[in-house]
Amino acid sequence: NGFELKEGRFRLDVRKKFFTVKVVRRWHTLPREAVAAPSLEGFKARLDGALGNLV
Repeated sequence: NGFELKEGRFRLDVRKKFFTVKVVRRWHTLPREAVAAPSLEGFKARLDGALGNLV
């Protein structure tokens, strides 16, 4: 989506289940339009649209 977050590498499997790691993986699947929203309200609206298409 153009706004990449780095996902760390960990030796322990338990770390893979942390909230922050899961968020980074989800962030990379979001469409560019949602991520590049100019405001928080715009991001929320575009996120709702993107997630609505998944269900």
